[in-house]
Amino acid sequence: MAQPERSFMRGTLALSIAAFINRILGFISGMFVARVLGAEGIGLLMMAHPLVPLVITITELGLPVAISKLVAEAQAQGNRNKIRRILHVSLVVTGALSVTLTAVSLLGSHWIASLLLSDKRAYYAMIAITPIAPIVAVSAVLRGYFRGIQQMRTIAASDVLEHTVQIACVLALVHVLMPYGVAYAAAGAMAASVLSEATGLLFLFASYKLRGEQKTAGETWAAHLKQGKGTLSELLKIGLPTTGQGVVQSLYGAFQPLLISTSLAMAGISTALATKQFGLLAGYAFPLLFMPSFITQSLSTALVPAIGEASANKNGLLMHERMNQALRLGLLIGAPATVILFVWATPLTTLIYGSPEAGMLLKILAPIFFLHYFDAPLHAILLGLGRASATLWNFTAATAFKAVSIFVFGSQFGIVGVAFGIGVGIVMQTLLNFFSISGSIGIYVPIQPYIKVGICMTFMALCGQVIMDFMTSELGLSQLWSVIGSIALALLLYFVALLTSNTLHWKITRHTIGIRW
Repeated sequence: MAQPERSFMRGTLALSIAAFINRILGFISGMFVARVLGAEGIGLLMMAHPLVPLVITITELGLPVAISKLVAEAQAQGNRNKIRRILHVSLVVTGALSVTLTAVSLLGSHWIASLLLSDKRAYYAMIAITPIAPIVAVSAVLRGYFRGIQQMRTIAASDVLEHTVQIACVLALVHVLMPYGVAYAAAGAMAASVLSEATGLLFLFASYKLRGEQKTAGETWAAHLKQGKGTLSELLKIGLPTTGQGVVQSLYGAFQPLLISTSLAMAGISTALATKQFGLLAGYAFPLLFMPSFITQSLSTALVPAIGEASANKNGLLMHERMNQALRLGLLIGAPATVILFVWATPLTTLIYGSPEAGMLLKILAPIFFLHYFDAPLHAILLGLGRASATLWNFTAATAFKAVSIFVFGSQFGIVGVAFGIGVGIVMQTLLNFFSISGSIGIYVPIQPYIKVGICMTFMALCGQVIMDFMTSELGLSQLWSVIGSIALALLLYFVALLTSNTLHWKITRHTIGIRW
């Protein structure tokens, strides 16, 4: 295996491990905050939070993705001067935007609170989180730089450090401020996010300094900015479509609850029942469906600069090798996840949420959601190829189609129709991205591994169902242990089937023993 490929996969592995650790840390932090603040305090947090993602989306201008691609290309060409120019231009643009928007938010905080906050006590939490925008903006530029040079372990370490500090600050601030009232405690929880982001930024800045980038004679900030018009144009060519996609996603996210409730009302479902069904879908089914995708998201982060570097070197063979590698990893992760979420749908929602009725929605969406595990890599490939505008139009078209499908199917078939409508959107977005890549450079996918994995999936599903029934009826185990035991044995059988069918095989070298496709 070539060195660049090893670097790509090691970066993906580092980000995946960090993402897994961060999910655990986030769960612990969220559980503590929920227990201490209660429903009232969580409500204040939720009221104060929605404005932040929009501000961050605007201040970043999609530059982190653009930076990672352009830095990877510049590094492939050995152009260190351009790398520093990209950093300087990006820092000036995002810094100026974030400071301006933060100042406007602070000066107009009372007006914003009166307009957006139904509970005035959320004002303190809103003020506490506002300073995060400049910190996130500068941090995003440095993250883009480290992605571009494919130093994913630095980003992974920063993420873990950031989440660790956040837990410590949340524990301390909420404990100290709770005696003064739930509003101040909620503000403390928000302030903890700011402190953790600042810690992550300091770590990234120190890591950048330790790299000891050598400057050329006469190289200054002013010189870079004078020559930065072309660089800014390159950055915005990728960044603006990414920002547009973020805005479309935010607007659709705000509009979706109204769309679903309206379609359910037209199906003759009462408001109270419609709210409950929406909660089953968004609060119970979606978190389980999205849980395995942290690996494909990590893969996508590493894939953008990897494709960008191969494209800059005009190495078509390496591009297609990385594309196939990414799609196969999506297949390897998505296949058992889909089987588990389909076969064990009702037991999982019963054990985790105490809601067996959510299992039906999970079972409907699980097979369709299989394509979602390919969508993130496909999206990253398009960005790596510099086709950010295609990702924007594909996402917009798929979102519009999804909205229409939800309304049409939901008004006819209720919450089941809503689930199918969401599935239609997932299918369309994945196919549009696939055809966009195929139209650009072509996709050459060996079909045999996919057929083999499909057979192994079927084998895993059948064996898993039989094992669970045996553990429950014959061994008399509780539902918890039947689910855990049957999933573990089914995964083992799936893995053995992959090895037996030669879909995966052992790779033994002098220094390592591993598995490869």
